[in-house]
Amino acid sequence: MIATRRGGWANRAVGWLPNPSVTPFAFWYLMVLLSTTVIQRVVDQRVSGLLLALSSTNTHNLRHRPLQSLVSSALWIDYSSWIVYVLIFALAIAPLERRIGPGRTFGVFASGHLLATLATEVPVMWAIGTGRLPENDAHWLDIGVSYGVFATAGAIAVLLTPWLRAGAVLASDLLIVVIYLTDDPDSLLSVITLAGHLIALHIGLLGWLAWLRRRRLAGTMRFAWPSRRRDRDQVRPAAVLAGTPPH
Repeated sequence: MIATRRGGWANRAVGWLPNPSVTPFAFWYLMVLLSTTVIQRVVDQRVSGLLLALSSTNTHNLRHRPLQSLVSSALWIDYSSWIVYVLIFALAIAPLERRIGPGRTFGVFASGHLLATLATEVPVMWAIGTGRLPENDAHWLDIGVSYGVFATAGAIAVLLTPWLRAGAVLASDLLIVVIYLTDDPDSLLSVITLAGHLIALHIGLLGWLAWLRRRRLAGTMRFAWPSRRRDRDQVRPAAVLAGTPPH
């Protein structure tokens, strides 16, 4: 009996993790990040540095290859933190994907990544062009998926009841401040990243609020162990999304 209960809890815990059948976007994105993490480990450090520099969404790359840098910057993370991102994706992306599907989850993620990047880098580009910042600031390393993750976290907050939503947003804001304080608060890049995280979170929260409300998904998320099979709770949102929005 004890072994059975332990097995049941273990299976339910595994159900939270992204998997290819229920949360394909989160799962395959993690596989891509795992691949690029392995690449960083196996190639020469000089080659790894060149790949990251070409992928960075700094102002130099945004001027000369904007589309490439905007896409490729979201394919790399710190090679030591991939396991941490499995947990992050399980908490901040997979729950949204279970409710609105992989395509729309990708839309939320992409909106945060693209808009927060442009909102923070375009002013830097202007400041460098007018001489208010040195040219060296056009070449800093800015990669990762945190803007997209915070955007999906903001959208997930919309799915919560009002009191839980307020708590989730407050906790997310505090987490962003902690990330800033434990990084390098005197660095301009850290300030830019702080602003980008806050913008991305509120893009997910406010930018997708009306869309989720029209489909009667706001305030509907319940805390329960997810199942590997597509049960009624997982099918219902897809039916709502496919139907006619309420007037």
